[in-house]
Amino acid sequence: MQRRGLVVGNWKMHGSTAFAADLARAVADGSRSLTGVDIALCPPHVMLGVVGAELRGSEVALGAQTVSEFSEGAYTGETAASMLADLACSFVIVGHSERRQLFGETSEVVAAKASTALAAGLVPIICVGEVLEDRQNGATNAIVAAQLRPFLESQGKDVLRQAVIAYEPVWAIGTGETASPEQAQAVHHFIRSTVAGVDQATADSIRILYGGSVKPDNAPDLFRMTDIDGGLIGGAALKADDFLRICGSTQPS
Repeated sequence: MQRRGLVVGNWKMHGSTAFAADLARAVADGSRSLTGVDIALCPPHVMLGVVGAELRGSEVALGAQTVSEFSEGAYTGETAASMLADLACSFVIVGHSERRQLFGETSEVVAAKASTALAAGLVPIICVGEVLEDRQNGATNAIVAAQLRPFLESQGKDVLRQAVIAYEPVWAIGTGETASPEQAQAVHHFIRSTVAGVDQATADSIRILYGGSVKPDNAPDLFRMTDIDGGLIGGAALKADDFLRICGSTQPS
């Protein structure tokens, strides 16, 4: 089936208020000529209000980079899904490799965060991916399946259809290395097949993004792959022209 493309800009911990406003405005303006693709920006939490104001009235959605697994309570420094929804967020990234590696988030915590996001009406972008050693040892599929399992087992098929999955080979994030289109497609196909074990219709409709040093020059070949429905973009999302060119690469030919 034909799935609508989705490109998400993950700004990570970069920028200032002025930078965020200018970048969001440029993306909102430049996106008006793009059709057939959904676009979202995920700035740092403290800039959500500023970016949201610039995106208002455009087709570009607002997203966050993480969310608490708890709905409310005495969790200093955390942000509840309901708070993100109150700021007009539509998406939230959960389980990014940096959250897993640097902050110790387990797949069970990631599943809890995704569930909390869904309950608040947000679309979770659930990130999975292997480190270089896993790939060299032929363990890519086993690692990805293990990362997905807690979420797939905790949700019914109707809920799963509201989520997005992003495959990000950790060895290709910020390194300049990129999985070849064929390598990325193989893992995307495996992810779709894994979801099909829960429900085939969900597997056919769920969008699976690729993340890992995506740039304007390699995006067309990646997005041409059957099971790659768009991208979770890091560094290139900090330059409006590059990001918009990547978004344009999802356009039907």
